[in-house]
Amino acid sequence: MRAAQLKTVLPRELLASVVVFLVALPLCMGIAIASGMPPAKGLITGIIGGLVVGWLAGSPLQVSGPAAGLAVLVFELVRQHGMQMLGPILLLAGFLQLVAGRLRLGCWFRVTAPAVVYGMLAGIGVLIVLSQVHVMLDGVPKPSGLDNLAAFPAALAQAIPGLGGGLGWQAGLLGLATILVMWLWDKFRPQTLRFVPGALLGVGLATVTSLVLALQVKRVEVPENLADAIDWLRPSDLLNLADPSLLIAAFAVAFIASAETLLSAAAVDRMHNGQRSDFDKELSAQGVGNMLCGLVGALPMTGVIVRSSANVQAGATTRLSAMFHGLWLLAFVLLLSSVLQSIPVASLAGVLVYTGIKLVDLKAFRGLARYGRMPMFTYAATALAIILTDLLTGVLVGFGLTLVKLAWKASRLKVSLIDLPQDGEMELRLIGAATFLKVPALTQVLASVPAGTTVHVPLNNLSYVDHSCLELLEEWGRANAAKGSTLVIEARGLKRRLEGRIRTTTRIGSAPQLADETG
Repeated sequence: MRAAQLKTVLPRELLASVVVFLVALPLCMGIAIASGMPPAKGLITGIIGGLVVGWLAGSPLQVSGPAAGLAVLVFELVRQHGMQMLGPILLLAGFLQLVAGRLRLGCWFRVTAPAVVYGMLAGIGVLIVLSQVHVMLDGVPKPSGLDNLAAFPAALAQAIPGLGGGLGWQAGLLGLATILVMWLWDKFRPQTLRFVPGALLGVGLATVTSLVLALQVKRVEVPENLADAIDWLRPSDLLNLADPSLLIAAFAVAFIASAETLLSAAAVDRMHNGQRSDFDKELSAQGVGNMLCGLVGALPMTGVIVRSSANVQAGATTRLSAMFHGLWLLAFVLLLSSVLQSIPVASLAGVLVYTGIKLVDLKAFRGLARYGRMPMFTYAATALAIILTDLLTGVLVGFGLTLVKLAWKASRLKVSLIDLPQDGEMELRLIGAATFLKVPALTQVLASVPAGTTVHVPLNNLSYVDHSCLELLEEWGRANAAKGSTLVIEARGLKRRLEGRIRTTTRIGSAPQLADETG
């Protein structure tokens, strides 16, 4: 970038970076807490996402950092394998992303059906809400969504002075106040103050209130020295990747992070008229970022839509804004860590509860109705499976339903037997895809053909026909030739839809006239 051009864009990029920093600060810490990790881990991921991934990114206006979409998966991994195992998992996941980007596989991560993606986000949103309502009461979330739901009445009773005698009600009020401020700000924010994020405003007011009233609530724990929050990857930990469950976890992180990143990048492209995203380059950049996060023991990162949209709306036009936001995060942690230590944990939990509610996008659910009931069912089934089991199982359920729908669509075949004007001639009309799944139905229709009939079978209305259906037709023609029946397969007009070779016109049963044609 030339000096004159830099002088023109720099003020705008600096302003946009401050806006993104203000949005990212509470989210980085809140997502870390929701993931069962110290808040500083989320800040480190945000710093790497800005300074490193922002520089390498293929989507210049996209901002990278810890994502709510991975919080549930990370929480489960930390609970099962311990915090030290997150490093090797992220190192492998990042390597997979880097290789996928180098092999130009970025576009393939975007083939996920929207119903599965929206259902995944909805399920994650519900799980975040169920876990963070406990944190809002200064409690500890349970391992699963159902456990959190079942334990909530007891946690609430414990927090009420007249019942449990605890002080959780103070934290609960701060969390609810944070949610209320965010909601009111979204509804009634003045146009001149649109750059002020509601999350920062809610957390700021809750922090001041808790300090003025000297409330006895849990507060954020951030080390005075950022280096104390870094847990370097130990070479011996890499040996644990021989565990199949860790390998599956790494692939799950890589896939979900990549899908969320590239869907976010596509959404950011629709927000501006500038440079379009290079998905393969973006995927490689995310891989480098996650490998670095694995080396220092931080949270995984993705491209995040909330911070990215704030970046675009603030007027950013280059990657400088994303890079500067990482610099501001680093400076704030190094110089003003005492300010972070004053923030109530319950207020950050309120931010996550509000974020989780917004992940359950009912507009997207209703929008799926335009494509039939199956996408809506896939959305609901994916979300419900994630809530009842785990993230990976829920996503697999969504993919399974998508494949079932695809197989059903691909195997639809309308079979009808029509009398022709000529005596003793009929037409077997096939519309759709003739696969082995339709052999029983086809056999039943052929059984109703009277003896001595010439049956014409035009294939021009088929999108596909496999060898099993062709063999059935030919076998029927040979078997009924003794009864005077003739089968005429007419393949004209059907190009590149057949398996192997087929004749243009095949008369099976009497006086065959054959002409070779490649299908």
